[in-house]
Amino acid sequence: MRLGGKKIIVAVSGSIAAYKATYLVRMLLQQGASVRCVLTESATQFIAPLTLATLSKNECLTDYTNATKTNWNNHVDIALWADAIIVAPATMNTIAKMANGLCDNLLLGIYFSARCPVFVAPAMDEDMWHHPGNQKNIQTLKSFGNHILEVNDGELASGLIGKGRMAEPEEITHYIKDFFSEKKINSGLQRKKILITAGPTYEPLDPIRFIGNHSSGKMGLALAKAAHQRGAEVTLVIGQNNLEIPPYINTISVLSAKEMYRVCSENFASQDICIFAAAVADYTPIEVAEQKIKKSDDTLTISLKKNIDIAFEFGKIKKEHQISVGFALETENEVEHAKQKIKKKNFDLIVLNSTNDSGAGFRHDTNKITLIDKKEHIQVYELKSKDETAQDILNAIEKL
Repeated sequence: MRLGGKKIIVAVSGSIAAYKATYLVRMLLQQGASVRCVLTESATQFIAPLTLATLSKNECLTDYTNATKTNWNNHVDIALWADAIIVAPATMNTIAKMANGLCDNLLLGIYFSARCPVFVAPAMDEDMWHHPGNQKNIQTLKSFGNHILEVNDGELASGLIGKGRMAEPEEITHYIKDFFSEKKINSGLQRKKILITAGPTYEPLDPIRFIGNHSSGKMGLALAKAAHQRGAEVTLVIGQNNLEIPPYINTISVLSAKEMYRVCSENFASQDICIFAAAVADYTPIEVAEQKIKKSDDTLTISLKKNIDIAFEFGKIKKEHQISVGFALETENEVEHAKQKIKKKNFDLIVLNSTNDSGAGFRHDTNKITLIDKKEHIQVYELKSKDETAQDILNAIEKL
């Protein structure tokens, strides 16, 4: 059983989807996990604590004290007991409190005391899900390292059809199994915090068009998965992509270079290692048209300004204990240009790609790299899958 011996808290907040917690508890038990349940007061209006207590074979907790007020439920002890916490369903209200440090019930007390992975399965109406306030809180939880499970499309309690349905218990169980069953490598990256940028940035011209590039984000995702496999705490900041990103990777999606810089700024100081694998646009339009630019003349002139150089900016404030890794995609004088970037951007290591190498660079599932460190030691690798290439890069980082 893939969850054998794992201790999991199922935390239920007040949503009509609370009934799904019964199926989730049963499935986790079938996978060999030990389960304890905690409900908010509003959740008890949707599901009886006795039901979850009976299924889990453990007392279902709803408050800091029991009904007779004679026993203290220590939120710290409960949180430290767990190998994982699953907040399912997570209402907009509970998500907001988790994101903003509000602690007014036992569920939140346990959440704020936890040292284990936290999985959040939101459940709410479509307009609530898409509201900027909620989306901001979701991004905040991701920046904390919480794992946000994607909401489903379908019929909602309001009668509307759209996004907001809680992930099904089968999906949640599958995510948890994947998280714990992935073979971990004994590594010097255990518990290291690693920030990885990946994919392209899109610089808007108008509400319809943008300036971009062909980066797929595959190399950055391969690095994120490999780092997670080595026990690192990974934050993946990724531009527009069509990749299947595992839910156990803490992912923050961005569009433009400005957005990527903002997210990186919020996370940089706490990181041990930063890998700048994104293909950030060098230039962005000086003006963004509010309406679609209409076709008129035979030519169109667009004025551009230099974009912020994310790796350069963080190279200026990098601390002694931090490791910074850059990427260089070159077309000529590759090694010399890469060496210049190491000095300019204060990299400890640079990953060099050449467009002259078949099967390397954007969109491919393979890559051919050259690694160059600060002392100008050069290591050339043969063409490999991007998953294998990620392992080579992380091996070099570990040596640093």
